[in-house]
Amino acid sequence: MGRKVKKVEIKEEDYKTLKMWERSLKVEKRYSQRAKVILLSGEGKSLKEISKIVGLSWQNCLKWRKRFEEEGINGLRDRERSGRPLKIKGELRTKVISLACSPPPKGKTVWSVRDLAKAIGIGASSVHRILNEGKIKPHKVKYWCGRSNDPEFEKKQAQIVGLYLNPPENALVLAVDEKSQIQALDRTQPMLPMKEGYEKRLTFTYKRHGTTCLLAALAVHDGKVEGRCIDSQNHKEFLAFLKHLYRKYPRKELHIIVDNLSAHKHKEVMSWVNKRRRLHLYFTPTYSSWLNQIEIWFNIFSRDVLKGGVWHSKRELVNQIMDYIKYYNENKAKPFKWTYTGKPLAA
Repeated sequence: MGRKVKKVEIKEEDYKTLKMWERSLKVEKRYSQRAKVILLSGEGKSLKEISKIVGLSWQNCLKWRKRFEEEGINGLRDRERSGRPLKIKGELRTKVISLACSPPPKGKTVWSVRDLAKAIGIGASSVHRILNEGKIKPHKVKYWCGRSNDPEFEKKQAQIVGLYLNPPENALVLAVDEKSQIQALDRTQPMLPMKEGYEKRLTFTYKRHGTTCLLAALAVHDGKVEGRCIDSQNHKEFLAFLKHLYRKYPRKELHIIVDNLSAHKHKEVMSWVNKRRRLHLYFTPTYSSWLNQIEIWFNIFSRDVLKGGVWHSKRELVNQIMDYIKYYNENKAKPFKWTYTGKPLAA
């Protein structure tokens, strides 16, 4: 009689992780092989069979099977290697950090690890280790909000924040802006849908079917959005949108917040606005369009609709945008909560 084959017991949560390791294209090959060893052991395969399927020696298969039985999933990970830790002289460390924090040569804006290694004359792995220890990341950029140079910053900011927190009676506060250059991008090959172990996949190559611009108004105190897609961004389209809002809310004082785009301040726009007693325009301070709450909604819209989208025509894109606005108003619309607890901003 042949020797009885040992069947490894695998918990459900471990099984899911092992299947992900086996299928994922991003997991390193050695982890994929180890996962396969355990999964085949769970099916009752012998070490000889597993060795042939996976491409590892039977001794290696036995090693990972034992590790899994003793330590679970963590037993399949590499252990720290023994040996004396690498010592890097302080002078060399200072040189690497100093160079990494200085502008790169030849018109480049970012240092790469290989460029730094070549410039200093050491290995790329040593440079990588030094940068990691110093928490220096030349490849990353973090943006921060600079101060506005608008001499009326505090006055304009106070007006807009006041509208958010204490709106006038029988008033409707609308945050209005355009999201321009929305491209109707199609792909040259069909999309591969997401499934377990694989993300949604699109080809790098694409076809353009034109662009559209979304003019949108956010009702600040109930969160609902009014929008329309236009072909070009100009003062005539903006004025037509204002007239639409004015007709839509006939018995309301309209307080409309916009940024400093020239189309918003065009003489035809201002002439029409100045003749309307129940309509008031408020302009955000220079470089402070972040004060306009419609920018928050545009971020949600970009994440929900535009990221990874595929459209076979411009009309299809426009229809999807309008369908999303309807869905948002019916299911997600609510006022944004004021969460800033830091110091008041000042010019």
